[in-house]
Amino acid sequence: MDHAAEHTPHLAHHFSDMEQQREAAKLGMWIFLLTEILLFGGLFTAYTIYRAWHPDMFYNAHKQLSLVLGTINTIVLITSSVTMALAIRSIQTGIKKRTIVFLSITLILAATFLVIKFFEYHHKFELGQLPGKYYTYTGIEGTNPHIFFSIYFMMTGLHAIHVIVGMGLISWMLTKTARGIFSPVYYTPLEMTGLYWHLVDIIWIFLFPLLYLVG
Repeated sequence: MDHAAEHTPHLAHHFSDMEQQREAAKLGMWIFLLTEILLFGGLFTAYTIYRAWHPDMFYNAHKQLSLVLGTINTIVLITSSVTMALAIRSIQTGIKKRTIVFLSITLILAATFLVIKFFEYHHKFELGQLPGKYYTYTGIEGTNPHIFFSIYFMMTGLHAIHVIVGMGLISWMLTKTARGIFSPVYYTPLEMTGLYWHLVDIIWIFLFPLLYLVG
């Protein structure tokens, strides 16, 4: 068994076969994703507490967000999860070109999400709807509207960082796929990247209604 493992491409010496290695990688990824959920869970808790303290202010402040852009970004991310899943399915069936196409589309959709988010942020900066002491906007009724925008920037900003990290991972997977490293026998890194990207999508699905549909 050790002799066979030594000559199996991409199989680490401490695993007996590729399936064992894949299952170990999945377990490690799920543990990592759990820590990510705990990270965002703290922000969701803060959101819940402050919204309970200032319900009217949260309602008035959320109307300053663009529901149209938020909806478009939701559609963009959901679509990117579909293309990521199709990329993994394509490599499982040995269709390299289709895998490259779907990964490229996923990368483009991720970039589209960030571009839209940039325009949202830029508009907030122009109006002075900024977190904490930098908040200067006077058009919202209620006490301490800067709290809403502080939470908004913390949650969406952290999510945007995860999108950027995801784009880096997808680009890496795209390069390795183009070099022919992945095959129906070995595609674990691509599958783990897919799990991460689905988490990014799921987090946004929670952020969208909490921030844009709070009323």
